[in-house]
Amino acid sequence: MLPYCLVLDNAVSNAILSELAKTVTIIDERAALEKAVADKIGVAVASPMKGVEEIWFDRLSALKLIAVNGVGTDRINLAKARSHGIDVTTTLNILTEDVADLAFALLLAVTRKVTLADRFIRYGRWAEGQLFPLGTSLRGKKLGIVGLGAIGCEIAKRGEAFGMLPRYYNRTLKTDVSWPHYATPVELATDSDVLVVAISATPETVHSINSDVFTALGAGGYIINIARGSIINESDLIGALKNNTIAGAGLDVFLDEPHINAAFLALDNAVLTPHVGSATVETRTRMGQCVIDNVNAVIGGEKPINIVN
Repeated sequence: MLPYCLVLDNAVSNAILSELAKTVTIIDERAALEKAVADKIGVAVASPMKGVEEIWFDRLSALKLIAVNGVGTDRINLAKARSHGIDVTTTLNILTEDVADLAFALLLAVTRKVTLADRFIRYGRWAEGQLFPLGTSLRGKKLGIVGLGAIGCEIAKRGEAFGMLPRYYNRTLKTDVSWPHYATPVELATDSDVLVVAISATPETVHSINSDVFTALGAGGYIINIARGSIINESDLIGALKNNTIAGAGLDVFLDEPHINAAFLALDNAVLTPHVGSATVETRTRMGQCVIDNVNAVIGGEKPINIVN
């Protein structure tokens, strides 16, 4: 009998499930509720968006690993997992480049009005002789980054390639970069033309990007969020976009995914994508392989990589 592996939600693709099935017996939540099965589950695979409810820590007495197919751990109690002797792993450093790329795709889309331009042609307005409004150049603009982790650093580097001037807010000062550091997101927004949210979701960062930040960013400012929806106060953001407190937003993450606030759909100054920062064939394949490698390491009696707790 192969070791049991609990796969929560749609954590991995069918291709990855097929690979996992070569070394483990895959079960779902319903099967895991049976006592005879629960006592034999040694590994679990989870998505960052659903995470793992704390009840599983007590229910699965043999659990040694939670392999997260992503980098977000805000829906997993890392301390409680550690107290139960459970390693939590992520796909750290695998999706960094693609997420940073999407941040700039969103930034270019909103500043150069790419989605509006597409509709301008499709709806026949160009053929009718209408004039398309001018966009905004990135060159010389101040690029504020909220959260200078691996993804934030890559965003800053891309900003420099576009002739932008990076600066950042981070909970700790980074001594290995020369970009200016600001003590709060509000202070950063005051001296930025673009604000990219790349900070981890924690209880402390919930709604840390709010009306104060939007007011500081100003009517010519843009905000990009590739982190988590909980970090931005969405009501404040919608108001800022409707009232032209800021110029626009590019959003890949939302508070209640996939059921986002319908008010976003009516905003021409917002570009929306369905949480696809890591969604390339290449990166998702590498992420899946990382999950497989971590699962196989644990069932083989070895330590997994990228333990975050």
